[in-house]
Amino acid sequence: MKKRNMKMETAVIHRGYDSKLHHDSLATPLYQTSTFSFADAEEGESRFAGNSGGNIYSRLGNPTVRVLEERMAEIECGQGALAFGSGMAAVNAILVYLTKAGDHVLCSRGIYGCTFGLLEIMNEKYGITHSLVSMTTEEQIERAILPETACIYVETPINPTMELVNLEAVEAVASRRGIPVVVDNTFSSPYLQNPLRMGADFVLHSATKYLNGHGDVVGGILVGKDAEEMQRLRKTVQKDVGGIMSPFDAWLLIRGLKTLHVRMDRHVSNAKEILAFLQKEPSVKTIFYPFDKAHPQHGIAVKQMREGGGLISFEIEGGKKEAQAFMNALSLVKIAVSLGDAETLIQHPSTMTHSAVPEKERAAMGITDSLLRLSVGLEHTDDLMEDLAQAFEKVKMELQEI
Repeated sequence: MKKRNMKMETAVIHRGYDSKLHHDSLATPLYQTSTFSFADAEEGESRFAGNSGGNIYSRLGNPTVRVLEERMAEIECGQGALAFGSGMAAVNAILVYLTKAGDHVLCSRGIYGCTFGLLEIMNEKYGITHSLVSMTTEEQIERAILPETACIYVETPINPTMELVNLEAVEAVASRRGIPVVVDNTFSSPYLQNPLRMGADFVLHSATKYLNGHGDVVGGILVGKDAEEMQRLRKTVQKDVGGIMSPFDAWLLIRGLKTLHVRMDRHVSNAKEILAFLQKEPSVKTIFYPFDKAHPQHGIAVKQMREGGGLISFEIEGGKKEAQAFMNALSLVKIAVSLGDAETLIQHPSTMTHSAVPEKERAAMGITDSLLRLSVGLEHTDDLMEDLAQAFEKVKMELQEI
C-alpha cells in the first residue's frame, strides 16, 4: 500500500508509528532495553545475516528510536534517518563517512565552534584539510573547490552571525562536480527549511535544540536523500563508532516533535516583536536576522526559508565588557549556550560557543566581542522586552558613572 502524503503538522504526530504493532498504545512505548532475545539459534543467525527482520541489540536498532528516525526522514523529505547521542556525533559520523586521509572539506564561512574543533582534529590526525569560504555565488564556490574536495559542509543560517548560504548555488556547483553536500539545519528546523528539497544530499540537526524544544535532551539527527546510502551509514559508521541515541532520549524527542510546528510559529512571532524592539534601541549597533528586510541576504532568506526563525544576533556599543555587563543585568533571560528552548537564552559567542576558534578565524567569521546571540523563547514578549530594556538602561547608567 502506497504511503499517503501528510502535511508536516500531521507527520510530526503520526508518521512512523503503528499502534497495532504496540498493543494499541496511543503514545509510542519506551523500549528501554539493551538487547533482544531470539526464539531459537536459527532466528539469531538469520537476523545477524540480514535474512530476516527483527531487533538484535539497541546499538543496531531500537523500536522507539526507529519511530523517531522514520518521522524525521518524513519531515525532512528524506529516504532515511539515523539518530545519534549528540549533534556532534551526527557531524562526526557524516564527515568520517564522506572523507578519507588527505581529503578536503569545503565549509561555509562560519560553522559551530565544535564542528570547527572536529575539523582541526581531522586535519591534525589524518591530513583532512578544510577551508571556510563565503557561499553566495557559484563563482565563489567553484574557486574554492580543490581536486581533493570530498564534500561541501554548510550551516545556513550560520551560527551565530545568521549569514546565509545560497543553497541553490551550492547545489548547482556540487551537482556538476559530483560532490556531496551536507547542511546543518539546526537553526531553522524542518518546519522552516528543507535543504534536501534544494539539492543537498544530507541534512543534520542538533536535536537538542528546536526538535526537542524543552531543554532536557542531548541528541543528533542525520537525514539522507538516498535510502541505500543511509543503510550503509547505519551498518558502518553508526554501528562501529557507536554514537547512538538512547531509547529514552528518542522517546522524549518523539514527544517534543509533536508540538514542533506550534512552537516554531510562536518562536517566529516572538522573534519578530523582539527584532522591532531592538531596532529602536540606541545601544544596538547591528542586528542579524534573516527576515529583517535590512539583512543583506534577505532575498536568499525568503527564497529558501519559510520564516526567519527564533534566533537574533546583535552587536551592542562597546566590546566584551559591555556585552557581558548587559548579559549580567538580565533577569528573566537566562545566560546559556543552547537554543530552541521554551526559555529565552542569551550567550556571548566569542567567549562561549566559539571560544575554541582562533581569534583570526573568529574575525573572518564575523564574530566580534560585542556580538550577542539571543534565542527567543515562548514567553510573553512584554516580559522579555521589559527585561531587555532594564538591562540596556542599567548598562548605560554604569557607563555614565565610570
